[in-house]
Amino acid sequence: MRLGTWNLAGRWSNDHREFLESLQCDVLLLTEVSDRVELPGMTGHVTNAQMARRRHWAGICSTHPLTPLADPHGASAMAEVLGQRFCSSILPWKGCGSGGPWAGANTAERTIKAVDAIAKAAPTVWGGDWNHALQGCEHAGSKTGRDHLLKALAGLGLSAATTDAPHQIEGLLSIDHIAVPTRWSAGVEHHSARFDEGRLSDHDAYVVETDRP
Repeated sequence: MRLGTWNLAGRWSNDHREFLESLQCDVLLLTEVSDRVELPGMTGHVTNAQMARRRHWAGICSTHPLTPLADPHGASAMAEVLGQRFCSSILPWKGCGSGGPWAGANTAERTIKAVDAIAKAAPTVWGGDWNHALQGCEHAGSKTGRDHLLKALAGLGLSAATTDAPHQIEGLLSIDHIAVPTRWSAGVEHHSARFDEGRLSDHDAYVVETDRP
């Protein structure tokens, strides 16, 4: 099974569609999803809330039948695919503010509250733009938030296959992640969204290929 994640930055074009199709994923965990997104052969589900006009916080697309589930958090979408609960999330970042869907006095508190809400829904596969590197320098999130996120993953029996994946900025590690059950084997691919005309997004895409038991 091929699982992908990409922050679309609210954009959509034929180039975006062709790029996603080239990843050949069974399930996509997307973030900043334009309401124009349409992928032939895939069924989609997005968050009820929008982060901006015509832009949903997160979404899930699947080549397999998909059953939408309630959003575990305002910036997270969840759906059942092949008997597994898939979750796509945006987590807080420095400067995101305390307005909805965030709650808390600072980045760490907002991250802890969001992570706890998602963990309560017990996703089998969890990914998206977490705004936290899982080791090394912390550029976008908070180290306290990172520690809490890692504890939540361990409690769910999940491991982030993207922990060592590179960021598009040299010297940093990815803040976009896919976590799968620790018993699943997983290999990671990093796909640059850079083209001659510029960048399709300010994030790169990541694909995890796993042998699901």
